[in-house]
Amino acid sequence: MDGIHRIIEALRVSGSNHVLATIIRVEGSAYLKEGTTMLFREDGTQIGILSGGCLEADLAHRAADVLEGGHNRMLIYDMRDEDDLSWGQGSGCNGLIYVLLEQVDQQRKKDLFTLQSYLDRREPILFIHKLSKDLQGLEYGYFPLNGQSFGSWQRDTPEILIERFLAKPYNQPASGVKQYSKNEPPTFVHYYYPRPRLIIIGAGSDAKPLVDIAKKVGFIVILADWREAYCNVEHFPDADQFITGFTDEMMRKLCLTQDDFIILMTHQFQRDQEILSFLEAKKIRYIGVLGSGSRMNRLMGDKERPASIHSPIGVPIGAEGPEEIAISILAEIIGTLRMTSKCSKDDEYSYSPPWRGNYYV
Repeated sequence: MDGIHRIIEALRVSGSNHVLATIIRVEGSAYLKEGTTMLFREDGTQIGILSGGCLEADLAHRAADVLEGGHNRMLIYDMRDEDDLSWGQGSGCNGLIYVLLEQVDQQRKKDLFTLQSYLDRREPILFIHKLSKDLQGLEYGYFPLNGQSFGSWQRDTPEILIERFLAKPYNQPASGVKQYSKNEPPTFVHYYYPRPRLIIIGAGSDAKPLVDIAKKVGFIVILADWREAYCNVEHFPDADQFITGFTDEMMRKLCLTQDDFIILMTHQFQRDQEILSFLEAKKIRYIGVLGSGSRMNRLMGDKERPASIHSPIGVPIGAEGPEEIAISILAEIIGTLRMTSKCSKDDEYSYSPPWRGNYYV
């Protein structure tokens, strides 16, 4: 999931100076892709990662230079084979990684807080960062799907960007450096999305590892059950929200959306059937029902099962026990999330810098 949420939370509780590192371009392969961000604090602490450990130590030194000098920097890390003029780490990533380092001033911090407020309201955001020809960061702008743009961007936005974003906000080309006309400067384009919601219906003991792991990988976790004695923060400290009540009341409180992921694990046949009869008519991205295929057939009876309802659930890894089953279920959900939001490379508008000069590290 997008690490910007953790970065913004860190900015809220820290009064020190910060440097934001962003992967803006990858040539070849890399551990993480364009749009990945990392935060460096003045005291040396770090939030997030940009690689599997290959770049972070060097980036920390470069970030300190940015804090001291007050000037943003663009760096290129050559992670190709050592005998191919590589950076010398033998990482095997086989790619060039362009990283933009920017000092987070008060205005940028304010804009990031505004970004979070939109994401908390389930609002996707288009982010555009104007660059110089050699990919130095200049002005930037945030463009909500519904709302007023904010940031330092003082130009008209490339029309194709806005048109595509408004038409299909959750199906956009991959992030990266683009050039939409010869007369336009190159721009880094990225899309921020709200954290996906995972709704777990059933507060049994086997739900605990599912709640814990889902929270760790970036989901907003909502736990629902008719038993207040089980569905509470004492039993599930990592859950973000608790919904209690019988089926009608529970469904009203959940305020379901088409982007939700739901796991039904009450272990009560009649209750599962009751909840399914409500959910099957809804347009929801993923509904998983714990149990065997034959149990699922009995739950549905003569009705045709919608494509959004999955059972058995989880990647077939031969999982045993609640923890392994939770990993299997989340692997399937993450796969669904990635496939439904899979992006094209948008090569028609890709931009290659004319030279790299001293930006190699």
